[in-house]
Amino acid sequence: MNQISNLWNHPKTSIAGVLIALVTVAGVLSQQGISLGSAGTGTVVTLVGALATALLGLLAKDPDTSASSSGNTVKLGVWMLIALLLTLPMTACSGATVAQDIVNWTPALQSAVATVDSTAALLAPVDAPVFAAATVGFDAATNLLVGQAKAYLANPSAGLLAQLQTQVVTLQQQVNSALLKAGRIVDPASQQHALSAIQVVGSVVSAMLALVESVSSKAAVAQMAEQSTIKLAEVRPYLDEERTAGIVAAHYGEPVAMGRMQVELAEKNAVSAGF
Repeated sequence: MNQISNLWNHPKTSIAGVLIALVTVAGVLSQQGISLGSAGTGTVVTLVGALATALLGLLAKDPDTSASSSGNTVKLGVWMLIALLLTLPMTACSGATVAQDIVNWTPALQSAVATVDSTAALLAPVDAPVFAAATVGFDAATNLLVGQAKAYLANPSAGLLAQLQTQVVTLQQQVNSALLKAGRIVDPASQQHALSAIQVVGSVVSAMLALVESVSSKAAVAQMAEQSTIKLAEVRPYLDEERTAGIVAAHYGEPVAMGRMQVELAEKNAVSAGF
């Protein structure tokens, strides 16, 4: 009877416990390779884990007018952090899986760059040359990165990984530079078109960069960060994180809330690494 009474008297804590249990079970099943079928481009297990984490986040933000609302919010915030940590094993992958994931992002990258190539026609005549000059290296850098990603998938050697590390940082720096230049376009409509096109390329490159980091040593990541001269803090005003979250969520067939958490975690890791 006490257990039923506790469930009734503390519903939010009880729901949080159930959601944590779902995330935990999903993590264990995922580690064991049990998917329970496909859901979009992902699996039922990862979808359940993502939904449970997202619901726990909403529960933590749910307003409560009771006197203990502050304490409850803190507790639920802690549960939310635990849930996020529990989801990490579900995303931990082998080198071969990460290599495949990088390659899976290449069509989105090529599509985004193709959009950039056609964007100049939408800009004011005075702004089009500025935009074209800022993005002139995208095609060549993208083609090289796609080729290296496929080569690394076929043969995940240290030498090919080193080339991939260098190239993904090179393209990331070109994107950051282009964002800064597009941000200086005066015409509002032109600036919006320019930033929008570059942001999509940046979103995909950021995802690929995070994947490359995940299979790189600490020393290699430090070297990559050293090559990154235009830091994330400089271009943050020109980023659309919500749009990036949507792109990531669509790519993995997961809720946007999960994509948002992945983007936030990737950005924190990038900043901590020195990017």
